[in-house]
Amino acid sequence: MIELADAATLGFDAARLTRIDAFLEAQYIETGRLKNAQLLVAREGQPVHHAHFGSLRDDDTPMREDALFRIASMTKPITSIAFMQLVEQCKVALDDPVARVIPEFANLGAYAGGGGALPFAPMQRGRPIRFVDLMTHMSGLTYGFQNRSSVDAAYRAAELDLSRGKFTADEYIAALAEIPLEFEPGTRWNYSVSTDVLGIAVERVSGMRLGDYFRNHIFEPLGMGDTAFRVAEGQADRLADAYGYRPGKAPRLVDRAAESRLLDDGKFDSGGGGLIGTAADYHRFCAMLLNKGELDGARIVAPKTLDLMAANHLPGGADLTQMSQSLFSEANNAGTGFGLGFAMVIDPAQTLMPASKGEFYWGGAYSTAFFVDPVEKITMVFMTQLYPSSTYPIRRQLKTLIYSALAESYA
Repeated sequence: MIELADAATLGFDAARLTRIDAFLEAQYIETGRLKNAQLLVAREGQPVHHAHFGSLRDDDTPMREDALFRIASMTKPITSIAFMQLVEQCKVALDDPVARVIPEFANLGAYAGGGGALPFAPMQRGRPIRFVDLMTHMSGLTYGFQNRSSVDAAYRAAELDLSRGKFTADEYIAALAEIPLEFEPGTRWNYSVSTDVLGIAVERVSGMRLGDYFRNHIFEPLGMGDTAFRVAEGQADRLADAYGYRPGKAPRLVDRAAESRLLDDGKFDSGGGGLIGTAADYHRFCAMLLNKGELDGARIVAPKTLDLMAANHLPGGADLTQMSQSLFSEANNAGTGFGLGFAMVIDPAQTLMPASKGEFYWGGAYSTAFFVDPVEKITMVFMTQLYPSSTYPIRRQLKTLIYSALAESYA
């Protein structure tokens, strides 16, 4: 049971917070746009608002507070934190070439023609990929679902976006090494499998499978006992069904929880998108981020490490409108920079949303989302299960509703 602090004591208007629930019910649950939702808002690490909506399963099983959700790309910040733990130990450095740990990438170069029915032309050799390029999505890697280029098409043909049951980590790297990069590393921004590669680097440097590393070095210290790459024995009844958007129709069931592959071990722990977890667990991760890398006596990373991660690493202080070639990412582009595993607000006015400079965030393909506002000391975790996350403007709406309920600003 999540215990709530007094919202007014922490500077929120309790009546305005309840408007969030009414909005979600009226706009998303009653209309059938979303089958379920769960929201947790906190200030200074203390939950001030928590609500859940809809049904856990397509058979109208009631929603439950400890529901398990596919958090998809909200895995990426966790993988990024894990890598930075190894950086702190000087086992690896941000400016190291990735080939130091993943030698299969030693000959990777940029696209120079071909693809489709033709073989790829020899790759253009340029700057090697560095670990910082993986963390900032400036590596030249891509996703097949970008659906835009011959390189994307090669990812789809190799089924690189569907890696859990298809590849081991070594097989995944071998497949990637055969496909050119979209561009020379460090020159552009493209949402990609970079964090999956980063997770494999964590495995190789640490000598542990990624799920084991997460459990020992992040989840157990933070008390995130319900987060993993598969549903634990005895917890199958807690997993939510997952749905896909259909224009003009009710969402389509795409992963029935009772039959999900997530009930069994996968061949590959996807650092870019494979975790399942609860809102309460991810709240603890966010509380650690807000508290400069520590929670309840467990130090995960140092404050200066987190400062480095949450800074904008796009060249010249650019935003994503200047650097991105993605057709899809989990970030808005205007006023948004990108750091080491997170997007962040660098110009609140350009986002056209209530925000604080330095706020950082990300989301997942099933429309989950979180943000951490170090200025106002606010965190939010939102869970649902609708693919793709670009279907509705719910993240913007939630931010607007949360900030409109803030009665006392620390800014």
